[in-house]
Amino acid sequence: MTTGSTAAYEIVDFDDAIHRYDPVLGLEVHVELNTNSKMFCGCSTEFGAPPNTQTCPVCLGLPGSMPVANAKAIESAIRIGLALNCDIADWCRFARKNYFYPDMPKNYQISQYDEPIAFDGWIDVDVDGETFRVEIERAHMEEDTGKSTHVGGSTGRIHGADYSLLDYNRCGVPLIEIVTRPIEGAGAKAPQVAKAYVGAIRDLMKALAVSDARMERGNVRCDANVSLRASADVPFGTRTETKNVNSLRSVEGAVRHEIMRQAGVLDGGGVITQETRHWHEDTQSTTAGRPKETAEDYRYFPEPDLVPVAPSREWVEELRASLPEPPAQRLQRLAGEWGFSEREFGDVVAADAVDVVDETVRAGCAPQAARKWWMSELARRANEAGVALADVGVTPAQVAAVQALVDEGVINDKLARQVFDGLLAGEGEPAQVVESRGLVLVSDDGALSAAVDAAIAANPDVADRIRAGKLQAAGALIGAVMKDMKGQADAARVRELVIEKLT
Repeated sequence: MTTGSTAAYEIVDFDDAIHRYDPVLGLEVHVELNTNSKMFCGCSTEFGAPPNTQTCPVCLGLPGSMPVANAKAIESAIRIGLALNCDIADWCRFARKNYFYPDMPKNYQISQYDEPIAFDGWIDVDVDGETFRVEIERAHMEEDTGKSTHVGGSTGRIHGADYSLLDYNRCGVPLIEIVTRPIEGAGAKAPQVAKAYVGAIRDLMKALAVSDARMERGNVRCDANVSLRASADVPFGTRTETKNVNSLRSVEGAVRHEIMRQAGVLDGGGVITQETRHWHEDTQSTTAGRPKETAEDYRYFPEPDLVPVAPSREWVEELRASLPEPPAQRLQRLAGEWGFSEREFGDVVAADAVDVVDETVRAGCAPQAARKWWMSELARRANEAGVALADVGVTPAQVAAVQALVDEGVINDKLARQVFDGLLAGEGEPAQVVESRGLVLVSDDGALSAAVDAAIAANPDVADRIRAGKLQAAGALIGAVMKDMKGQADAARVRELVIEKLT
């Protein structure tokens, strides 16, 4: 069951909803920039600092404080606009967006309204081999709000909480808000288009190095607007806005649920309320937030304390020339260079491992070996630790160094896993771990020959089978030798010695 404006309605099956209604999307993606200081003051933007330790009169909006725009943030905004194929304004200015929430101490947000720095752009996204062009209406600069933590209750929302805590460290952190034009014609692929678009924006921000782009930290978050209409030739329906969705899976889920929920309301004769909604990952559903304001409700007016921004054409062209390879083009190039199967490469992309594999390859490691370590051993460790793959605690250069030791015959894959243990324990670089832990492979024929003789004597039935020509039985003797030598025997040489002695 779900709630419309005043009554309860049944959720409609997704395919049935798409059969009767045409979904229209509008996506607003907020990108937190990775500048060292805030948008309008010198306070640090470091993540994870104790609450309310990175504030000053400017970002707290105290009387008499004067903002000054962050030049690096403006540069990042222009680079983002160019990468999104936008026009860059010759002249633009900031505006005050007036509203009262506890996490906005000034009672207004410095943003841009009718004069954004970037506008009229586009980006193409691929869904199941079909290309959708998403048109960008604008990309504008603004400052972030603080963070509210609602304590008590079962949902983490303000309703039912015992009290709320406010952390103003995030106030004033520079944001770029990227707003699409209405996305029409996606039909049943609308949830996938939304997911692909937000993923493309995230990847682009990482490529530009303007944001850490970590959705779990809120560096990239999406407000997903959804409306339904009876057919593509009638006006848009009333939209809802699901706020602050911070994972690709949740973006897809929120759009899908809103399509099914709104279809149920309309089928039941209800009216869609223009409102914000909250996404719940546990139930894969949205709930009502507050009635959605219109632009007029915010009483925008030009910010009187900031001068206009007028980037020179020469500067804009310099920034255009500095843009990196587009993410989609990079993926296509890497897929060809690495020689992975389509499934292997798809798994690397899905695991968000492209960057670490690429850095490992550039450090001298073969692509397949780099993929092996990151997608198996290190992925397992990251999963156990509950961290992103890039934060597992081993660098791409170290992975390449471990594989180099394997290639040189110093260690084998089994011993390499112990090297990773040492790296994570802070025991130094791979070669140091190998030396301090005594992990070097034994390849001395004298020691190996003695170990093989002992294995043959302990397993006469296996030895007889090998003498009879059943060479596959050698694996049992090799395993016995490896066990006896604690995995440090050269398995290839052990096999050679077994065959030599028994055939």
